[in-house]
Amino acid sequence: MRISIRGTVQGVGFRPAVFRVASAVGANGTVRNDGSVVTIETDKDIVDDIMRNLPPLAVIESVNREDVPYKGPEGFRVIESSKGAGGVSIPADTAICDRCLRDMTEGRRKGYPFTTCTDCGARFTLMRSLPYDRDKTSLDEFPMCQTCKKEYVDPEDRRFHHQTVCCPECGPRYFLFDRNGKALSGDPITEFASMLSEGRFGIAKSWGGMHICSVPERIPELREWYGRKQKPFAIMVRNADSVTKYALPTEKEMERLTSPGRPIVLLKKIINDITEATSPGLDNIGIFLPHTGMQHLLFNAYGGDALVMTSANMPGEPMILDDRDVMSLGADMYLLHDQKIINRADDTVLRMYGDRTFYIRKSRGSTPSYLDVGSDKSVVGIGAQENLAAAVAAGGRMHFTQHIGNGESFGVTDYLEKATDSLIGMTGCTPEIVAMDLHPGYANRAYGRRLAERYGAEILEIQHHWAHGAALLAENRVGRAAIIAVDGTGYGDDGNAWGGEVLLCDAECYRRTAHLQNIPLLGGEKAVRDIRRLKFAVDRLNGERSSFVSDEEDAILGKMMGKSIGTTSLGRLLDTLAYSLGVCSIRSYDGEPAMKMEPLLSRGRLIPGFETETRKGEIMTAHMFKGISERKDKANVAYSIVHAAAKALADEACSAAEDEGIRYVGVTGGVSYSRPICDIFKNVVSGRGLELMTHDMIPNGDGGISAGQAAIALRRLS
Repeated sequence: MRISIRGTVQGVGFRPAVFRVASAVGANGTVRNDGSVVTIETDKDIVDDIMRNLPPLAVIESVNREDVPYKGPEGFRVIESSKGAGGVSIPADTAICDRCLRDMTEGRRKGYPFTTCTDCGARFTLMRSLPYDRDKTSLDEFPMCQTCKKEYVDPEDRRFHHQTVCCPECGPRYFLFDRNGKALSGDPITEFASMLSEGRFGIAKSWGGMHICSVPERIPELREWYGRKQKPFAIMVRNADSVTKYALPTEKEMERLTSPGRPIVLLKKIINDITEATSPGLDNIGIFLPHTGMQHLLFNAYGGDALVMTSANMPGEPMILDDRDVMSLGADMYLLHDQKIINRADDTVLRMYGDRTFYIRKSRGSTPSYLDVGSDKSVVGIGAQENLAAAVAAGGRMHFTQHIGNGESFGVTDYLEKATDSLIGMTGCTPEIVAMDLHPGYANRAYGRRLAERYGAEILEIQHHWAHGAALLAENRVGRAAIIAVDGTGYGDDGNAWGGEVLLCDAECYRRTAHLQNIPLLGGEKAVRDIRRLKFAVDRLNGERSSFVSDEEDAILGKMMGKSIGTTSLGRLLDTLAYSLGVCSIRSYDGEPAMKMEPLLSRGRLIPGFETETRKGEIMTAHMFKGISERKDKANVAYSIVHAAAKALADEACSAAEDEGIRYVGVTGGVSYSRPICDIFKNVVSGRGLELMTHDMIPNGDGGISAGQAAIALRRLS
């Protein structure tokens, strides 16, 4: 019998598990990695026994049996992998398991930070290619010692055929350097913890990248040093019990915090000096738990229960990987190791909406990931500009890269190219279409053109919000829906900046049925950064004088009113509201004004006087801003304006769905991360007897754009 098992079956100890099962029942045969599957040739049907003894990280999608004459050896063997047909079955990096943590407390791996086994550890971040064998990982530079070899060949050992088995004698090591690159004596992790306790700022190299580290008490000084005055930091806490000192997690949120991927989860924060310094002006705080041996050892040596851990990068650039480059950050000390990071991966960031997972950044511990799409065509979507990630479809699956970053800089687009090319190679994709955003100025389009030329593929330009909608449809396996697409900016068919849209769409076409009022975006992108311009434009539309600009600025901006492109964006409406109510006057990071509005929206209640109307599909909003800057009941004003705009969008979407006999109304885009706004949509849609469709696997924001692009490209081919 030949048995082919497809799923997450590489890098999880699957072949050793098969070996143990076969040996226990006396089966003869072989097992090997075969590209995207594990292939077993044996003289007995051992499938049921395998299913009862699966390794913890294995996920089975299909099992195929073929009756063929057995011509293999006596006994059972794990044999050399073959290249196979391609396909990603490697799991994401997984937090160190409890048994390996115990191994780090005694015996020959005591205190060794690279301790892992077939049930845990780095996978994707140290892997060059498939199949998953040691010579295709960054451990190929570290030959196994005799003791590790014995574990590797011992069927009774849980490190049997563990491709990255190592120990203090033969494996990678940590080193500690000062700000000048001079090696420091003593145990690197213990000394690093001591220097953190003294209030110094450090860089720690981990799986997939590096973190800037600090004690929470030094956050004000860290902000000054790092130039990050308002943007929230994430904190890593010692253990699950420590979480409740800083936040109030729900049961579902605790499940995600303690899941093997150990993501950063946004939680309702407990108000104190540390949490306020960590996430200024927000109701939530990002918290995650240790996932590497080094991080556990660091907490063992450090007296406190929380540390600031934020990605180590220059502004606008991807996280630094090179040990020499990281010295440019000017930290006090550097905890570095000598194992290469092959695939960089930022920490995953998510928040829960009921039982649904809203991925803000999907990366370490959550990628590679994929979606079954029911098409064997091959396409690539390269995303938009912000929160870049690529989607590669081949062999019936759509695979996603890790989070890449914002694409204005060369470093980010170069990272996108390398990550996408790597995924294309691992999946065996030969793209027939390369799909990209409609916006003519996005930096990643040059890579898209090179990719299309390399494979002789068609280039397909796709409207931004249609891609959002198509991603939501693909994830929920729904063919057609009325989509509410709400975000900051997306290039519209009319050349304006859309972002508050109702679309009737499927993967073949879309029709825009309604949108928020078109507000002049004075100076284009300058108005996104200088949010005073948004309030000025609204004041002019209302016939009011803006007191916050000089006479000279008033004249200059006034001349722009009839010349600037317009924006229908709900994100820009939130920016305008934040400025009008004194919540946020300067946008210092992406999404800041809208994020700082959420606490007001959560506390506010609906009051009269902020009604809107729809004129030929345009939902009027500017008039609601008259005189609100002087209002004292800011939370109620904020909620009532947002409620009016969101309810109008939802009503228009419901009407469009009802007209076509459609059951679902979907919500997508970066603004849909806001719980209060999602609640408004949900209440309106359910009140009309329809079902609200949200994300759960693909990011709501622009990290999901590539998935929609790929879904539309697949539909075009079919």
